[in-house]
Amino acid sequence: MKPSPQQLQASVSEVFRVFLKLGLTSFGGPIAHLGYFRDELVTRRKWLSESAYADLVALCQFLPGPASSQVSFALGLIRAGWGGAFAAFLAFTLPSALILLALAMTATRLEGPLALGVLHGLKIVAVAIVAQAVWGMTRNLCPDRARATIAVAAVLVLAWAPGATGMMAAIFLGAIAGLALSKGQVATGAHLPVPVSRTVGLTAFVLFAALLIGLPVLAGQAQGWALADSFYRAGSLVFGGGHVVLPLLQAETVAPGWVSDDAFLAGYGAAQAVPGPLFTFAAWLGAVMGPAPNGVAGAAIALAALFLPGFLILIGALPFWDQLRRTARAQSAMQGANAAVVGILGAALYSPVFTSAIAGMPDFALAMICFVALVAWRTPPWVVVLLAAVGGTALGLVT
Repeated sequence: MKPSPQQLQASVSEVFRVFLKLGLTSFGGPIAHLGYFRDELVTRRKWLSESAYADLVALCQFLPGPASSQVSFALGLIRAGWGGAFAAFLAFTLPSALILLALAMTATRLEGPLALGVLHGLKIVAVAIVAQAVWGMTRNLCPDRARATIAVAAVLVLAWAPGATGMMAAIFLGAIAGLALSKGQVATGAHLPVPVSRTVGLTAFVLFAALLIGLPVLAGQAQGWALADSFYRAGSLVFGGGHVVLPLLQAETVAPGWVSDDAFLAGYGAAQAVPGPLFTFAAWLGAVMGPAPNGVAGAAIALAALFLPGFLILIGALPFWDQLRRTARAQSAMQGANAAVVGILGAALYSPVFTSAIAGMPDFALAMICFVALVAWRTPPWVVVLLAAVGGTALGLVT
């Protein structure tokens, strides 16, 4: 029996309220977000079973895209249909996106020692945050010699062919190497109850591919299409967590001169201090773009283009997940691709993050303090960002 319009509307409203609360309070990155979701929606509200939630998380970690945002989208879809899916996305994403948009339209226009010191501190904290991501991903995704070798090979590919093309090649070659490893494990677990037919799934895959092919053709027509093309391509290649979007977006925005290195790293640092998905960093980048569209329009295009491919891939995979997750070769290919992603992020840690942010030993010391606070003391990221802002200001006053 189908729900009445009143019941469906109530469910959509419920989804929006719950995810707005999560969007305002979920600090700590994708893994922390998944913990918040489990506590709120599985343990407290019992929207779905523990095994079904674990299966959903496994799917979103297997696919490219922002894992926590994909999980929120799917949870809304399971709870209240397509209206619930979009309500979950908007409620979880808008708080951090609006904060970063406001910061982008004010912080980069400020002058004077205080403002410059804060921006310098945000660049320095980005070094510690990316180093923490590389550290954690290396332990989880490169636990043996074979996958560690794939990660190093990815760095060599980028040394030979820097930029988006080199990253795509590194991920592809990593997947091929992963197939040779043949260490994928067949997954088991509960059936995932999602209201998506195979026809809808195939349509989503076709739309994903059409945009991936068609947007580069339109990019030469207007800057707005070029902006959408760059962010859509970056969103299509994000394997292994939100931090991986850093080198992809750097290649798409800094390399062509749309955004300066300083503005890019300052925004990335600011993104650590707000709740919600790291992909809302796109709002900052779209707003500070040199060429128009920028400001609010640029932020909206960048956000939509960065999130869209992950959602299309998710919708496409949902009807086929039960079969795919039981294929060992698919698991092996993903293990190799994820190992290559670690190498890509490690290369980004050196350039542009370290080379653009660290100008001397005082900067390096502040970065190390932030790293130890994150890794050893497990200080919340937003606290470390504030510490770096104060430290950057102090460094600016004494030098």
